[in-house]
Amino acid sequence: MSVHDAPRLLVLWCPDWPVVAAGAAAGTPLLAPAAVFSANRVVACSAAARRSGVGRGMRRRDAQSRCPGLVVHQHDPDRDARVFEPVAAAVEQHAVGVEVVRPGVVAVPVGGAAGYFGGEEALAERLLDEVSANAGVECQVGIADGLFAATLAARRAVFVVPGGSARFLAPLPITELDQPGDDRGELVGLLTRLGLRTLGAFAAIAERDVAGRFGRDAILAHRLARGLSQRPPLRRAPPPELEVIQEFETPLERIDEAVFIAKTLGERFFAGLARHGMACTRLAIVAVTESGEERLRVWRCAEPLTARATADRVRWQCEGWLTATAGDRPSSGIIRLRLVPEELVGGEALQLQLGAMGRDADAAERAGRAMVRIQGLLGPEAVLTPLLDGGRSPAERVRLIPWGDPRATVTADAPWPGRLPAPSPATVPRRTVPAAVLGAGGREVGCTMRGELTDLPVAIAVEGAPVLLVISWAGPWLHRPTVQAGNPPGAARVQVVLADSAADRTRALILAVTIGQNPQWTVEGIYD
Repeated sequence: MSVHDAPRLLVLWCPDWPVVAAGAAAGTPLLAPAAVFSANRVVACSAAARRSGVGRGMRRRDAQSRCPGLVVHQHDPDRDARVFEPVAAAVEQHAVGVEVVRPGVVAVPVGGAAGYFGGEEALAERLLDEVSANAGVECQVGIADGLFAATLAARRAVFVVPGGSARFLAPLPITELDQPGDDRGELVGLLTRLGLRTLGAFAAIAERDVAGRFGRDAILAHRLARGLSQRPPLRRAPPPELEVIQEFETPLERIDEAVFIAKTLGERFFAGLARHGMACTRLAIVAVTESGEERLRVWRCAEPLTARATADRVRWQCEGWLTATAGDRPSSGIIRLRLVPEELVGGEALQLQLGAMGRDADAAERAGRAMVRIQGLLGPEAVLTPLLDGGRSPAERVRLIPWGDPRATVTADAPWPGRLPAPSPATVPRRTVPAAVLGAGGREVGCTMRGELTDLPVAIAVEGAPVLLVISWAGPWLHRPTVQAGNPPGAARVQVVLADSAADRTRALILAVTIGQNPQWTVEGIYD
């Protein structure tokens, strides 16, 4: 391994940063047990909360039962980044090339700064004192070859000797691969079940064997376990046209304006890289103010930036600059923003969005900008995109997300007993579509509490349409079997195939029926 493969870095880590930032914003006591939640699960907690048994991934109810005095905060990445700006600025006072990995973690190239201050330990002491004095934040420092090893060294306050990252990583648990934002929980679980308990055990496997057995993410994780950088950067100078510059006639001074601008810049930046088949892992954000001041911040990312991730970092950085204290805030509004890709990788490292490359890229960019424009005129809810999430019925599983908002599932991993199994219907009605299910002699078919139909379905009429004969059917399946006073009636589902002689084809439907004396049938979905 060469230094060129994994540059020597100093990482400054602020423990439990989401909790620290939330507490600073809310004014809660520093030593109080606290946790930050997203989708009712713990994403970060304080040391006091951990001593009471609270841990990452725990449900809110379980966490509060273990720690009744737990202070609850909601996850807010914008707040985390905004409050972290003074920390990054304090580090920047004594080091060149400061890179924000994520709120709570900054990386600094060791070479030049260590020589200037008289060694790595002297540099680390100077940065710790500076952050404590100017930002009022406790932090830890670690030094190693490569960002992954340096981050783990910072968590342990260790200085790893040059060339010793692989030896340092070898005894650490395999769970260290699942760092915040990396989403490697499934891979770590698989490696653990295979008996690979440490990073050294995983690193000992030949790279060709890892490539033959696992996916791309495992190959990148294998490089980290060996003490290498996650991926080699693209060894060519970025074309100048990849830079994105935005001029403002009216200086940018408000956060709501920054939010709108960030979306547009993120999409333009991503589309420009995609046209060249590249992706960015280090992004420089440069702001020029009306009075001629220039502010620069570099964001380093483990994964290549998407359009949304780029917009997030632009927004975070603008908010950090615009909301800083009087001494650190620019003296006037921002009149120019420039996004510069400082490190590139091949586009195959990122699953590029449909339409993001080739001759469709311009059309996709124009469409995206048009949708942002519509949102600016009519509001965020004017442009919605569907997302498949958790739920029992097909309609419950579809969530409409405003264009540009994070498309993260919330309840997809829940068990959802009684959910409709695959394959899902091709068409889900947006409104309730009533139906009539008839048995022999035209009698209405119902469903008992035991999940049995009161008659064999012979014909079906959907919302006043002509009656169609039933060719075959399956079910019923209870999916809300409990019937109690004051609760909604139980329900069941039935799949039917109908003969549509007028259209010379068959139709397949999924129907829902309420359980009880007065059955009500509705169409939940239509199969192709």
